[in-house]
Amino acid sequence: MNEMCIIDRFEGDYAVIEYGRVTFNFPRTLLPKDSKEGDVIKFDVRIDDKETSKRSQKMKRLADELFRE
Repeated sequence: MNEMCIIDRFEGDYAVIEYGRVTFNFPRTLLPKDSKEGDVIKFDVRIDDKETSKRSQKMKRLADELFRE
């Protein structure tokens, strides 16, 4: 797949990103400060197993407290 993510424009607090035939809004604060229209951007998306586990345990504790008899 050779699709690129390209900053099409900025609208308020969001960058409108083109990805092939799809566009989506992305929070401007998560982009580098010097980002500009026409820039090709790359995302490095990974799952944080440690934080996911901690969050899952916290949600389980909260559910246990809520449904305690």
